[in-house]
Amino acid sequence: MKTSITKTTSAWNTINWAKVQRVVFKLQKRIYQASLSGQNAKARKLQKLLVKSYYAKLLSIRKVTQDNQGKKTAGVDGIKSITPKQRLELANNLSKYQKAKPLRRKWIPKPNGEKRPLGIPTIQDRVRQALVKSALEPQWEARFEGESYGFRPGRSAHDAMSRIYVSINKKEYYN
Repeated sequence: MKTSITKTTSAWNTINWAKVQRVVFKLQKRIYQASLSGQNAKARKLQKLLVKSYYAKLLSIRKVTQDNQGKKTAGVDGIKSITPKQRLELANNLSKYQKAKPLRRKWIPKPNGEKRPLGIPTIQDRVRQALVKSALEPQWEARFEGESYGFRPGRSAHDAMSRIYVSINKKEYYN
């Protein structure tokens, strides 16, 4: 029995998330490969396809409303969480052309006693940001240097230290 996820999916809990992730990842991989080979027009078309993809919308909603650590943070609209039915409605109505709502401003204390502003977007705006990020990230990962470790997915300070250790311990440097 083959299940398909369409815009008429009736229950959030019945979605085959492995399939959704696989489809989105394949499209991201195609964006990465097009960008790596210098086919910018093809990469742009694939990015537009990904942003319009129902699967990508579902995955972005899941990341923002279920997987994210700050998922219960209310934006300016005061909404902290949404029901599974509302998640499906959001996926069906999500458009990149909607105007973003203002940010909720929260002042966070710094170690030196001063305060810095923190802008908190609404759930809908966070989903839209996650969707655009999923389209842009593969393109830029293809362009970044391999030795760049800051603020990149799957990379950490430990990776940078390991790279330094390997570089220092190469015998070529001591001959």
